Amino acid sequence: MEFVAALDQGTTSTRCVLFDRHGNIVQISQKEHQQIYPKPGWVEHDPIEIWECTQAVITQTLQAANIKGDQICGVGITNQRETTVVWNRATGVPYMNAIVWQDTRTKEICDELEREEGPDRFRPSVGLPISTYFSGPKLRWILEHVEGVREAAERGDALFGTIDSWLIWWLTGQGAHVIDVTNASRTMLMNLTDLTWNEDILATLGIPSEMLPRVVPSSDPSGWGTTEKDGPFQASIPVCGDLGDQQAALVGQACFSSGEAKNTYGTGCFMLLNTGGEIVPSKTGLLTTVGYQLGDNDPVFALEGSIAITGALVQWMRDNLEMISIASEIESLATTVEDNGGIYFVPAFSGLFAPHWRMDARGVIVGLTRYIHKGHLARAVLEATAYQTREILEAMNLDSGVPLRSLKVDGGMVQNEFLMQFQADILNVPVVRPRISETTALGAAYAAGLAVGFWKDLSDLQKQWKEDKTWQPNMSEPLREELYQGWNKAIERSLNWV
Repeated sequence: MEFVAALDQGTTSTRCVLFDRHGNIVQISQKEHQQIYPKPGWVEHDPIEIWECTQAVITQTLQAANIKGDQICGVGITNQRETTVVWNRATGVPYMNAIVWQDTRTKEICDELEREEGPDRFRPSVGLPISTYFSGPKLRWILEHVEGVREAAERGDALFGTIDSWLIWWLTGQGAHVIDVTNASRTMLMNLTDLTWNEDILATLGIPSEMLPRVVPSSDPSGWGTTEKDGPFQASIPVCGDLGDQQAALVGQACFSSGEAKNTYGTGCFMLLNTGGEIVPSKTGLLTTVGYQLGDNDPVFALEGSIAITGALVQWMRDNLEMISIASEIESLATTVEDNGGIYFVPAFSGLFAPHWRMDARGVIVGLTRYIHKGHLARAVLEATAYQTREILEAMNLDSGVPLRSLKVDGGMVQNEFLMQFQADILNVPVVRPRISETTALGAAYAAGLAVGFWKDLSDLQKQWKEDKTWQPNMSEPLREELYQGWNKAIERSLNWV
């Protein structure tokens, strides 16, 4: 057995990636799925379409690599987190589309939960503020608004899961109903201290415990079942690795020591700081979350700053404004100008996430004059990602007391050289890109590979991490602070819209 397979189910597409023992990509296939917007602020995915895409990319990858499933020793899953699915145990049919992490329909539920004790009501137990971002309020919305679901849940017929749970259930022949500790820590329902479902919060939200999956380690030598011989892999392979996408990137970047951090630039932007075995409560609006758990070992925790809209803003420029035809064109358009012309773009399409947590915010472009053209707008779009990352970094420095000396980066946007240089400039720390940029899939592969002994231990994985390029900060301090001050003024203008 020469390979590990990682299934990377993201917000906009699904990928199957094959890795060899050296952590090199052998083959990769990708397929996009539909984004469904039934109402303003609502975002849905079709879970059946996601499962069909998953099967398709597995088949394509095996065919393109010219290998058979029995050459694969383990399967790891990584997924868009918080996205919520409820389906029938007997038929496998979802009761409705999946409610995506970006969706804000649960604002009234969250407002009601906050009314008595404020947004940090559950934070001491679960490490999270009350927010439309997390799965718990989404699940309550489904129970309240979709006919028959509550009754089915109380009978044990309706199953809840995040996308990893959904895929593992199908991959194992409708056998395993599980969720790993990293995804469970994003539901707003799991205690960080003992990694169990919080019965008081379940009662408050009216969620029957019968519908919840079993919480398991991220890398599990006992496994949760095997793929079916007549399934897409055409072989029985242990399914034994599972990490939410941002925690998977933390593992893929080999950030195994306390104080190491990574930032992933995808649809959203997510910075995680490894805090070791310590649960660090945030005083600055960050999230306390599970980083990973390997087998029976104690969990490793992390601080996280979550930004809702980064790469999605580039997609919006492409699809809604049609200023570019492909996402990569934004870099050349942005470099047609010397600076942003005085404009800032705050992409609060779904409110502001960390460190603000203002769901009343909406997107704004400020500083417009007749001098502005599409080059300035493109530059402001990219700069917005860098400014938001600085907000997160400053919060992490305050919470951890340890200023970062460099930032490891990954995700689709790290190929944008302009953005990476501007990021180093605005942070005033070096930005380091690894040789393998598919770190999310790599983290899932590592989780599965460790579980089956394909890799021996974490030191094996640390040896595989290689630097590709580093950007050094090259901006004067006065300019850096002037630009950032303008960003803070723009943030103020985005508040109190809803």
